Order: sequence, then structure tokens, then C-alpha cells
Amino acid sequence: MLLIISVLALGYAGFKIVKKINLNSDYKIGQSLDSLNGVKVYYNGGVDHVSGRNVTKDNYNLGLKYQCVEFVKRYYYEHYHHKMPDAYGHAKDFFDPKVKDGDLNSNRNLIQYTNPSKKKPEVGDLVIFSGSILNRFGHVAVISKVLENEIQIIQQNPGPFSSSREKFALENQNGNYKIDNKRLLGWLRKE
Repeated sequence: MLLIISVLALGYAGFKIVKKINLNSDYKIGQSLDSLNGVKVYYNGGVDHVSGRNVTKDNYNLGLKYQCVEFVKRYYYEHYHHKMPDAYGHAKDFFDPKVKDGDLNSNRNLIQYTNPSKKKPEVGDLVIFSGSILNRFGHVAVISKVLENEIQIIQQNPGPFSSSREKFALENQNGNYKIDNKRLLGWLRKE
């Protein structure tokens, strides 16, 4: 029994370490990978790697470099000149389950839509994913393209071997729009 516990503890410690290091030698941490409207996406290496905090000249907290939250907040700050009232929180916390579809999420000062929603997602919306066994903090990204049956997102820190762009099916179910992903909670919009 002690051997099993030791192996599990060693495996867990190894897993935590691997999530912090750069396993992909094709890229360097902080390297620009992509951009949307002139706002760059940077490579982060392991999903738990942190390179310090990014704060604007006017002392607004953008988040931990180069996490997903840092990109979406930097995108909204640079592209929309938007500062979120709650400048902290994990990705999954961007979605407030107490806010009804189409109402104001006051922590982010954005309109929140549930998945599914009567409102179709739009380019520039933030999409929020719940946590998982491998990532308890969730994920947040920006919608970069909307087609009739598909959306594309741009994201920072999807993992060392994942792309900065990802596509999901978009379904219209009796007037409700649903992005086909079990972890996708909803989207936020600046109106």
C-alpha cells in the first residue's frame, strides 16, 4: 500500500512540474504566436507556467503573463479601452452563474450570455470554459470569427503543443444558439 501511495505521489508531483516547464522547443516563452486586431498572443510553455504579472502604465492589472486571462484582458483593454471592475480571478470566474442570459455581469461590466442563448455569438465576445480535472482554473478566449455553423476562437496558453486558434460547431436549436463544447459556459460582450 505504501508503494502505491508513493508512486501516486511521485506521479502527481511529476505532473505538476511538467505543467510548468516548456516541453516544446520550437517556441520560447514570451514569443509572439498570433494576433487579433494588433493585440498579440504570446507563447507560455506549460499551462501552469507564470512569468510575473502584467500591469498597464495606469496600474490596471491584466493578469499573469502569459496566461489566457492576461490575453483577453489585454485585448479588451487595448482594443476596446475596457477595464473590468474586478481585475482579478481565474478564467472560469469570468462567467457568473447567478447572472441571467442577456443581463449585465457587473464584475466584468460586460453583457453575459449563457450557452445556449437567444443571442448569437459575435466576433470579439469572450468565451468562458469551466475547469476540468487537468485545469481547475478554466479557460477564456476571444471569438475571432463567426460563421453560420461555426465559431473560431483565438487563445493564449492552450498548452505547449496546441494552436492559438480553435474551431467549434455553432448550432441553432429552436432559436437558441449553442457552441458545441461541454465545458463552454457562455460568452461575454461589450455593448
